[in-house]
Amino acid sequence: MNTDVDTVATRMYELLPAVYRLRDAETGYPLRELIAVIAEQVAVVQEGLEQSYDNLFIETCAEWVIPYIGDLIGSRPLHGKAPGVAGGRAEVADTLGLRRRKGTLAALEQTARVVTGYPAVAVEFFQRMAVAQSMNHIRLENHATVDMRDELALERISGPFERAAHTLEVRRIGSGRGRYNLQNIGIYLFRLQSFALNGVSAARLDAFRYSFNPLGIDTPLFNNPRTETAITEFATPAHVPLPISRLAMRRDKADFYGPNGALLLEVDGAVVPESAVEVCNLSDALDGSGDWAHAPADHYGIDPLLGRLVAPTDRAAPARVVVSYRYGASDAIGGGAYERGEALAGAASQTVSESAPDLQAALDALATGGVIEFADSRTYELASTAPNLDLAANQAVELRAANGQRPTIRVSGGALTINGGDGATILLNGLVIVGGALRITGTPRSLTLLHCTLVSGVERTRQNTPAQPGAPMLIVAPDGVEVLIDRCMTGPLHIANGSAATIRHSIVDADDETLPAYDGGGAAGGTLTIENSTMIGRVHTQQIERASNVIFVARAAGPTDLPIRSERTQDGCMRFSVVPNGSRTPRRYRCVAVPARFTSLRFGAPGYCQLSSACDLSIRRGADDESEIGVFHDLFQPQRESDLHTRLDEFLRFGMEAGIFYAS
Repeated sequence: MNTDVDTVATRMYELLPAVYRLRDAETGYPLRELIAVIAEQVAVVQEGLEQSYDNLFIETCAEWVIPYIGDLIGSRPLHGKAPGVAGGRAEVADTLGLRRRKGTLAALEQTARVVTGYPAVAVEFFQRMAVAQSMNHIRLENHATVDMRDELALERISGPFERAAHTLEVRRIGSGRGRYNLQNIGIYLFRLQSFALNGVSAARLDAFRYSFNPLGIDTPLFNNPRTETAITEFATPAHVPLPISRLAMRRDKADFYGPNGALLLEVDGAVVPESAVEVCNLSDALDGSGDWAHAPADHYGIDPLLGRLVAPTDRAAPARVVVSYRYGASDAIGGGAYERGEALAGAASQTVSESAPDLQAALDALATGGVIEFADSRTYELASTAPNLDLAANQAVELRAANGQRPTIRVSGGALTINGGDGATILLNGLVIVGGALRITGTPRSLTLLHCTLVSGVERTRQNTPAQPGAPMLIVAPDGVEVLIDRCMTGPLHIANGSAATIRHSIVDADDETLPAYDGGGAAGGTLTIENSTMIGRVHTQQIERASNVIFVARAAGPTDLPIRSERTQDGCMRFSVVPNGSRTPRRYRCVAVPARFTSLRFGAPGYCQLSSACDLSIRRGADDESEIGVFHDLFQPQRESDLHTRLDEFLRFGMEAGIFYAS
């Protein structure tokens, strides 16, 4: 059927006898207009009939039909919070196929992937027990003792891919403590994602030594996980996002290195072949000399565990090193190669790229507004003594990365100053700024930071601590500025008392919980509104308008300091947040003072600001919608875990018990 209104109207009109059409033409076509009105209703009926047919199939039905189809086949409704499977379409579509395989390990593994949206590995723990085997089902790979010569197997002990045999463990797996028993099934979930960065300028540490991370910090390199093609195919280390170990890459270098792999080197415009690359342990030398251990003289040495690179010393030092690699993170924040298309609007007035790298000249041309777009992920130097942008009144300027790119701006002059005229608007999108603060002066109306990373210090040490702990990375000097920070990672913020800041889905890190993370530069900062974020460091503000689902990690530096201090406590509120004891805040609603526990608070670590599985339930499920508090609230990890428990009860064989473990 054709639901095009004009087509239906034309067909209906042509079915009328010619004599009526002739008379209709003589009177100005009133009959044709009536037919057009009727055709609109006919088209509605036709569209309804077509949609009714589509609603018979889970692949094409409307969203509201999904729970009804699920009810027909007995699929219990879930939260449906996993990104990519919201609404449960994929889960309902796979229900019958999974039921036919009910009780099998393949069905459990597939169920975990579909329900949670996480890569998953299912393990039968009886396969990893040192027990007498049946002669009818001999498992030759199940040795009673560990093979000390198999380094990779030793590295994988206690993980989802281990092969070592264990003695009986009587603690229950449902508590998360016991594992190795005959009736136990383990479901390992991989919460970290593997993000790609292509064409990045490697950070040069000296003539021959480099870091993959353009900030010069140690970063584990991740693999490029492949998708399983069949439900009967079990997940292997190649199918899940994992840090690349030295042993694994040394054993199968071609699986990780190359144009289609996880990392690639380009030196002075030429791609380095696999034969010229050697996997090394480039840890710091034990003699305290500052050198790296085991650096080869005639190959390019790569340490995937630390993200370090050393060029051959038997030839001239390279002039330019460009790398492509993958890093691990919990979610898409702080900029990167992930999809940001919806945040980009309008065409760029200028493009900065490797062929046109003069960033200061591009800034000088923006006095009357415009858009600068960075076309690649290279590092750009602002080496002038006072890098700045003067913006005329009522003009708008945007500095952004192209979709899929993450450029780094290295500021060498202390701060990048943007001086805005009356009513000016400033937007930064997808950029990494390192080496100096972003300073806003003049009288602009607003400043917006989207998907940005502002890192304190020019370079970080090997422990990834800042060169200047507590140095502000965003300074808003004038009053009357509306600041919005969304999906960003920043250092401390200095916001003028008369301005206001809104922070969403972001991390503000002062690198020490006793240092100021938000203030006005020695005084109270502007009005703060913050939600679904994690703030590390003390807060001193004129007023907290609203704090919702926020983790404050702060501690008083002295007897006169407060972790969180709001000058006005009669206005505003704090709800469903972690607030340290001794804080002075507006009225609180369902806030807790239990300290949060994280996988890591080290910037650059894959588990940066990720809540530990040992964190208190009042934080892991303490948000207003029973999700976790903090920056990763929107991942809805508690709901995913709850959904998986619901499905495991349905698909487990009688007498079996399952436990959920986070592999990352």
